[in-house]
Parts: sequence; structure tokens; C-alpha cells
Amino acid sequence: MNASAPTTAETLRSTLGGLLDGLPPKQAAAAVERLIASYRGQTPTDAPVLRDRSDVAAYAAYRMPATFEAVRAALDGLAEAAPDWTPGSHVDVGGGTGAATWAVDATWDGPRETTVLDWAEPALALGKELAAASGSEVLRGADWRRAVIGSGLALPDADLVTVSYVLGELTPQARTAVVAEAARAGQAVVLIEPGTPEGYLRIREARDQLIAAGLRVAAPCPHDGTCPIEVGQDWCHFSARVSRSSLHRRVKGGSLPYEDEKFSYVAATRFPAERAAFRITRKPQIRKGLVLLELCGPESGDSAGLTRVNVTKRHGDLYKAARDADWGQEWPPSA
Repeated sequence: MNASAPTTAETLRSTLGGLLDGLPPKQAAAAVERLIASYRGQTPTDAPVLRDRSDVAAYAAYRMPATFEAVRAALDGLAEAAPDWTPGSHVDVGGGTGAATWAVDATWDGPRETTVLDWAEPALALGKELAAASGSEVLRGADWRRAVIGSGLALPDADLVTVSYVLGELTPQARTAVVAEAARAGQAVVLIEPGTPEGYLRIREARDQLIAAGLRVAAPCPHDGTCPIEVGQDWCHFSARVSRSSLHRRVKGGSLPYEDEKFSYVAATRFPAERAAFRITRKPQIRKGLVLLELCGPESGDSAGLTRVNVTKRHGDLYKAARDADWGQEWPPSA
């Protein structure tokens, strides 16, 4: 894994600030409002969300830092399951301004070949500008191509295919086609959606499709069985902390120096991966002398795969590990 990940995040924030200076505040605010509606699923699907330069600039300021952190967290799950694997090639489907490409660069030293596909020319143009100012040879060497993301999509074969915050923009038919093509083209496929009940359902559906196509789940699930969550009762999602720059706070109208991005994801591979024995599915609850962990694990007997574990002081080092454990991590921690 790439030890320069924090530096990459800082570079992204500063690069965004440099390129977006001068964007009229009212124009940015109007574009942000429309993008929020799209993000929450209130706009028609099967059409590009980013229409022009102001949309793209607002999107980059409003969503790119959060998308970067969510994708990086999902990629960390894959990297932990396959620590000796590094992608030599990467295709980012619906990559927009390239947040996932930045996240891949922050996770691994590579890949050598990167292709970003999107149907919005303004997004690709700004993404290329950001990459050129990044200082990363990988990002500067990326190939930015216009493509219709939907039925009929043809991807080049790649070690890694990412599809982040895209499936919700597509019709069900187009969504199925994109996941099928990602499964065909990629040795590893990582899909990320908003951490909402609807986003989780899209990931759940795509997870089943990837398994049916012959891939094995590497993260976050500890198994390839049916998701044990009862639809309508709960949803599987995780959280990534996002540092806000002054530009980010200004565009989003917030005052805190950070926010928490909720996301759902699945990473699946055609090569062996050592997935977690159990996954922490909620923020650990720390009490006096006790840590309550909610876990997802392999199905066994009458167990549905979801369990609650109380870790107490009598568990020794495991108790110390539980107090330091975080939402989304494997359990028990690897040595």
C-alpha cells in the first residue's frame, strides 16, 4: 500500500482550490443544489448529471474530496485482502473529474495504465487539469475518454475496474449492463455507492451479479453467501472522515473542519484474496470495561451471519484492540 495517501489527499484539496478560484458563488451554489438533488436520487436517471463547466467545478468542490475518501476506504479493504497484489492497469467507469483515480494512486504505487471514462466532456476536461497539476506521474499520464455509460459500454481489459457513485444515475437495465461489463473486463472490481438504503440495495444487487459472473467477494463481506441483512430493516454502510478545506466549507455552507461520508461498497476479485473473518458493521460502542461490536461473519448453523460480541477486560489484549477498533475494520485484527 502507498504510504503517501495523506499527502495525496492534501494535494487534491490544494489543487481544487487553485483551479476553482474565481467561480461565481451564486453560480456555484445553484449548481451544488442541483447536484445535491441528483445525489439524493431526486433527478431522472440515464442522463449526464454534469452539464457544463460550472456544474463540474461545483461538483469537484462539493463532492470530490468525499468521493476520494470513500473510494480510498473501499480500496483499502481490497488492499488488505490482497496485500501482495498491485494493479498494473485501472479503468474508472463514470470517473468524472477523477476522484477514484486519485484514490487508486493513493492506495498503490501505480498503476502504469489508467483510463477514465465519462460521458461529460467538461468533467473529463477538468479532471485532466487537476491531474496535470497533481505532481503524480500516474495521474498526469491517465487517458481521459468520453464514453456513454450504460448499455453497450465496452471496457478495455484491466487489473482493476472502479465504478463509484455512478450506478444510481443509471436505469436498471443500464446498471445491469455496466456491472456485467465491469465483471467481464476486470480482474478486480470495486463498486461504491452512497451509504443510503437505496445505495446499499444497488450494491447488494451488483454484488449478487459479480458473484454470478464468477468473482469472489474480497471486502467488506466475509463470505459469498446471501447478505444476511433483512431488506427494509437495515442496510450495510460504512463511514470515511473527510477533512474540509476553506473552499469546501464555503461551497457546502458548513463550518466544521471535517465531515463523515457514508458509503456502501463491494470489492470482488478473480484471484485469491484473504477476506476478513468478521467485519465490524457499526461504530463500536464503548462502555466502562466493555466494548460492544456488531459483526458480519460467515453463515453457520442457525446463524444469519450477523452477531453481537461483548469484549471485556478479561479478554486482555483483545479488549485493548476492541477499544481501538473502528467501524468497517476486520475482526479480530490481523497480527
